[in-house]
Amino acid sequence: MTATRRDPDDDLVLRVGRGDAVAARTLVADKLPRMVRLAFRMLGDAQAAEDVAQEALLRAWKQAPSWKPGAARFDTWLHRVALNLCYDRLRRRREVLTDSPPDQADPGPLPDQRWSQRDVARQIEGALMALPDRQREALVLCHYQELSNAEAAGLMNVSVEALESLLSRGRRTLRRALADLAPGRDKP
Repeated sequence: MTATRRDPDDDLVLRVGRGDAVAARTLVADKLPRMVRLAFRMLGDAQAAEDVAQEALLRAWKQAPSWKPGAARFDTWLHRVALNLCYDRLRRRREVLTDSPPDQADPGPLPDQRWSQRDVARQIEGALMALPDRQREALVLCHYQELSNAEAAGLMNVSVEALESLLSRGRRTLRRALADLAPGRDKP
């Protein structure tokens, strides 16, 4: 006999839909940090990440009165909303035309700060942002948002095998880009 797992967020979302202020604050406290991290890793811009996370939660609040428990996992739905908002912003960025290419700062850290935690984090974020959008999305969902491969594949509308391929290519690219961070390793 297989038991159907109930979404732990269903009761909370239903309470939000009934106007429960405590439930709304709880939902924001539970979900906002994850949505900000997701958006930041997709966009690389803290202010844009805050905006996306707030917009995703605003949409959740508007959707709450008509939420149907069991139709979808709330967390999965919220991730999809946030990802769609991120992709909207990424598309708008690409559409900006200029007469000259933008100046690019040297992405490498200063020699005396090479191994500081902040510089390493910056290098990792830079390498992550340099990945193709779909590879970055797969890595963010699985590694940073800690979704299962099946959940991430569902969000991305791809098969689990396609997701695993995206993960593999993304990891390989990150390993090459970050090879100098691993002491004692030869560069490929």
